[in-house]
Amino acid sequence: MESQAMEHYDAVVIGAGVSGMYALHHLREMGLSVRVYDGATDVGGTWWYNRYPGARVDGPGSPFYCYTFSEELMQEWDWAETQSDQSAVLAYLEHVADRFDLRRDIQFDTWVTDARYDETAQHWTIETQTGERACARFLICAVGALSTANKPDIPGIQDFAGECYHTGLWPHEPVSFKGKRVAVIGTGSSGVQSIPQIAREAAHVTVLQRTPQYAFPAGNRSITPEEMADARANWNILREKMEANFGGFPVDNQARAALDDTAEQRKALYERLWQQGGFKFFLGLYNDIAISEEANQTLADFVRAKIQEIVHDPVTAQKLLPDYFVITKRPILEDGYFETFNRDNVSLVDLREDPIERFTNSSVITRSGEHPIDVLVLATGYDAISGSMLRLNPKGRGGVSLKERWKERYHNYLGLTIGGFPNLFMLHGPGSPGVFYNMPLGAERQMKWIGHCMEHLDEKELGAVEPTTDSEEAWANEVSALANITLFPRTDSWWTGANVPGKPRYFSVYLGGSIYYQRISDMADQGYQGFVFEKAQRSAAAKES
Repeated sequence: MESQAMEHYDAVVIGAGVSGMYALHHLREMGLSVRVYDGATDVGGTWWYNRYPGARVDGPGSPFYCYTFSEELMQEWDWAETQSDQSAVLAYLEHVADRFDLRRDIQFDTWVTDARYDETAQHWTIETQTGERACARFLICAVGALSTANKPDIPGIQDFAGECYHTGLWPHEPVSFKGKRVAVIGTGSSGVQSIPQIAREAAHVTVLQRTPQYAFPAGNRSITPEEMADARANWNILREKMEANFGGFPVDNQARAALDDTAEQRKALYERLWQQGGFKFFLGLYNDIAISEEANQTLADFVRAKIQEIVHDPVTAQKLLPDYFVITKRPILEDGYFETFNRDNVSLVDLREDPIERFTNSSVITRSGEHPIDVLVLATGYDAISGSMLRLNPKGRGGVSLKERWKERYHNYLGLTIGGFPNLFMLHGPGSPGVFYNMPLGAERQMKWIGHCMEHLDEKELGAVEPTTDSEEAWANEVSALANITLFPRTDSWWTGANVPGKPRYFSVYLGGSIYYQRISDMADQGYQGFVFEKAQRSAAAKES
């Protein structure tokens, strides 16, 4: 390994998804030399991998799930639907890569197998699976909050001899379900999106439900030319609204509480939002749904009644009714999910009452009996938020690995930096708004802060920056305090790490929304309060001169 040539860059970025692509563009605009490594064969990150049937944006609708740094992009790209499908989002990201000539600085089909901080040289050394080595002063981890697939450890699952696909690692070639018996484990976002599509083709679908979901109508529709023209004409105003909004959307924050209205008024609002569909359902809700148990109950009852109204068989409908606080799991947009259970070729197994005992080479056996299957679809989600960073497992000062540092808690400051790991920055890491914010916009705003921090080091002739232990502790307390105001930590979810055995169980997302960006800006304006800096080590050449 020592004989391999060492490439030198100002910054190395790991990941060429939404965040990594913007990081590359921004660092190049700063005049820095940059290398990006990604294990995929092209740009896109999550949108490159998630090609399962029905995959589409189920967060902020188009045209606002997009980059905002270039008005030219907004002017030249036409979005076809309000909830763009996977291929449309990927086509957009490929266009961005072409438009800004990003691929010349990205090395695809390349996994980073080791990242170590050199305390003497004040730089990071990177090694790849092919034995290549590179060093850079700064390491930007754009590894994705939703990119490390979570595969269930169920007895006999390795013995299953049929086709097996994880929704987050879907084949690039078409998968046919025609005439096949399919089992789907998981009813999170990818399960809710894929199950109706699979059921239209398969001979039979057995849905193995771990947790029933509150799912809301996607309300997907075509975007009219007039709507695109209006968005373009008012882009600057809309972008200001996005930055001011709690979740990064171009709408005003809701100021009304549920209990301010009568039961009839609440039902009328919920019905109007239900019929409208889309992510605006959540943006148009009362402002106390995630805070007040009583307010939450009014929406939960409404959605449960809708499920019972849609699903014909009362026994099946009962199994589909969630019994936790609404929206305290990741909100899901659906297109015909509940109606799918009215089909003759779809059956529901509630794993809470009828758990999986084991797999055979051609079936799944639950407590109540055997279900013969030809195809197994794992819609089991991700080791989210922290999993990709832990898979990378960089080594900081003294060779301490991130797995050691994060064994009990995801120690960090501002969701951007980690004590003991100088000059390493995360995008959408634990302790940031991450998955609770419009992710392209969030990546831009976080990366701009990182860029300013890097410039600060150069201006002050500093070589390294990292947070103090006290600032990490204070930030962890702030993240937890905000979460504990809400109902979110009281529900098991991938937001709390409950979906991965052995994972630290706590809510690790900063719920301050747009306040977060003011907070990190204030930290910088106050001389990067909470950070410790090292003077730059002069190079041997500089000492000789």
